[in-house]
Amino acid sequence: MESKRQQKFAGVIQEDLAAIFQREGMNYLPNTLVTITKVRVTPDLAIARVFLSFFNNGNTAQSLATVKQHASEIRYKLGSRIKDQVRVVPQLEFFVDDTSEYVDRMEKIFDKIHREEEQKDSE
Repeated sequence: MESKRQQKFAGVIQEDLAAIFQREGMNYLPNTLVTITKVRVTPDLAIARVFLSFFNNGNTAQSLATVKQHASEIRYKLGSRIKDQVRVVPQLEFFVDDTSEYVDRMEKIFDKIHREEEQKDSE
């Protein structure tokens, strides 16, 4: 369970990373909208795990690899934004947030179950 300090720090990182991707995301991934869905920070605030969602993109694995290639540059830009608020800028680890895909898959399963129940009731 995250402490209030971790949650607050994660919120700051999420907000600033969102601004960085909004302004300069086109340099890394043209024609792709990148959303920071969640940030988790370790208790010592040294590592930030950033969960990304990509829209208008066919290959999320390649997009994630591109973001990981630019991780040091993104960390530098984050550091210039939060340098007055923290002692150490955390290392950034990027992951794909597949929550929307999971929700779509679950909705399809529920629809299938619902249709099967309707067919049984009509018989």
